[in-house]
Amino acid sequence: MAIPEGLSTTPFAPRYADHVEEWIDVYGNAVPLAIGDPAEEYEAIRTAVGASEYSMLYKWHVEGEDAVATVDAVFSRSVKGLGTGRIAYGVVVDADGMMLDDVTVAVLAPDHVVVTGGNPATQKALAAHAPAGTAVTERRDESAVLTLQGPRSRDVLRRLTDVDVSNAAFPYYTFLRDAPVAGIPAQVSRLGFTAELGYEIQVPRERALELWDAVFEAGAGLGIRAFGAIALLTCRTEAGMIMGELEYDHTVTPFECRMGWALDFDKGPFQGRDALLAKKDSASGRVVSVVVDAAPEVAEGARLELDGRDIGYVTMALPSPVLGGATLGLARVHRDAVKSGIALTAVATDGSEAEATVRPTPVYDPERARVRA
Repeated sequence: MAIPEGLSTTPFAPRYADHVEEWIDVYGNAVPLAIGDPAEEYEAIRTAVGASEYSMLYKWHVEGEDAVATVDAVFSRSVKGLGTGRIAYGVVVDADGMMLDDVTVAVLAPDHVVVTGGNPATQKALAAHAPAGTAVTERRDESAVLTLQGPRSRDVLRRLTDVDVSNAAFPYYTFLRDAPVAGIPAQVSRLGFTAELGYEIQVPRERALELWDAVFEAGAGLGIRAFGAIALLTCRTEAGMIMGELEYDHTVTPFECRMGWALDFDKGPFQGRDALLAKKDSASGRVVSVVVDAAPEVAEGARLELDGRDIGYVTMALPSPVLGGATLGLARVHRDAVKSGIALTAVATDGSEAEATVRPTPVYDPERARVRA
């Protein structure tokens, strides 16, 4: 299927576009819902290795003598204490403590920090706190990012680089800035959105197809498959990982979308800190996992009731392989409905009703052991 008019083509698209039947819009880029069978793509992520385009996220480069201080003034965790080579995941909120973005921060050098996220409001916040001599620029179009996710992803990477990528040398949430992959200058980060061992390989955009071909050649005997959005969203729903405009928007605080842990009130001032302290004990909502006794297309967007009272709604619902195909959703609910085992009623847009049950979050690998393996 041709890429829809008005959407940009991503760097790796020439390698899979002919196999795509439906595209979605991700930050102005055409992203495939699936490249083949989404069930097989999911299985590859969980049991072998999947590869996917990850070039769409915004990359804000903060450069100058006050780069670290600028990001620290906006980001919810300490950047000054992060150190070169490590990655921090956290949030950006507005002055009232309301969610803008969930982002990762990487310190490339004392005068160069990269913030990766999905809301242009983050760039505005960074620019507002950048003093003269510190620049904030969005540069995602300069690079291509290919993610490898799954228990065999390290095996693929080892076939492509001489750099030590063992668990001890390259732990979770760190990055290697100069790590040639298949002879291509690359930055490799160990993280992902699937609850599996995973890496993101960033190379110059003009060398994207060269990287793709090398990765698939190296992974040919390891069960590698390209995957699209359906497989990724299934994994992230099972993993309880949040997304902007679904599990959070500008009407909630981090406490209400499973991100309260990422607020470092001891680091010093940052945008929204005082407002968050004032709201810490009054958050009324939470994000939970729910199993709904209905088809995913019926469950998604359904209102949730507790004893006849409207207490929230399902943000996304998908069949969960780890739950034997049951419909699993993430939901935004009132704090009265957060306890695992609570029985709810899901009311679909057509008025039909189905039973729903709150489950512990996440339903897959709750100890996050696989990502750290």
